[in-house]
Amino acid sequence: MRLLFTGGSGKAGRHVIPYLLDQGHEVVNVDLTPLDHPGVDTIIADITDSGQMFNVLTSHGNLGDLEHGTGPAPFDAVVHFAAIPRILIAPDNETFRVNTIGTYNVIEAAVKLGIQKVIIASSETTYGICFAEGPRAPKSLPLDEDYDIDPMDSYGLSKVANEATARAFALRTGADIYALRIGNVIEPHEYQELFPAFFDNPDRRLRNAFCYIDARDLGQIVDLCLKKDGLGFQVFNAGNDDNSVALTTPELLARYYPGVPLTRDLGEREALFSNKKIRDVLGFREQHPWQNYVAP
Repeated sequence: MRLLFTGGSGKAGRHVIPYLLDQGHEVVNVDLTPLDHPGVDTIIADITDSGQMFNVLTSHGNLGDLEHGTGPAPFDAVVHFAAIPRILIAPDNETFRVNTIGTYNVIEAAVKLGIQKVIIASSETTYGICFAEGPRAPKSLPLDEDYDIDPMDSYGLSKVANEATARAFALRTGADIYALRIGNVIEPHEYQELFPAFFDNPDRRLRNAFCYIDARDLGQIVDLCLKKDGLGFQVFNAGNDDNSVALTTPELLARYYPGVPLTRDLGEREALFSNKKIRDVLGFREQHPWQNYVAP
């Protein structure tokens, strides 16, 4: 597929794009910072400018495309990761503005140009725990796609709004628009850098509900979404099978969530941030569990 990928120079995108290239896709990156990767050109564009989004989606991807002499080729799908990535980088109102208006512009341009597959980055923060004011226990566990999401921060709220935007455009146009609630992204080098401290002090992972997603496994999830048609609007948690600490799931429940009800039984090491839907619906099989790279 010929893909337009927004935000491909960020922490997640710079690992997802190589995975997509390995699967045979052609990728054009849209970002404010170029991606230094062979075979990928970056168009510098602002997602909050609707005209720029329509323009890049009707553009050549690189200078070599001029040789065809037939005008710009259409894009088959859009993967939208570009965003201010958390609170306390920009003022709260700017975080909300960029993330919501940017997502609206990208989806609107894509579907009005006839693109029938859009994948957007939502977030674990929609569950309202990560950036809560003070400690906050979940209403129930595991955290799955049917949970009543209720964040209190500008970033998580922007992602809730983006899911509503995606649903509206999918209903209006019949396009497949899948929102990935992406867990805490872990790059390959971060296992050795971060996980020993997680093992020593699991409290450090409480605001993430102990979740993580290997950046390369996130690439697999995006590719599976590209290949799965006909689902309309969908939300998928994007997380690995296990929790990011050495404790078992029963130990986590007993230590941190003694009064939180369970909506179903959980396996011995099953993630509290559930990836059951991507396993059942998309066929996801993790390739990079933390046990491959670090030992407690």
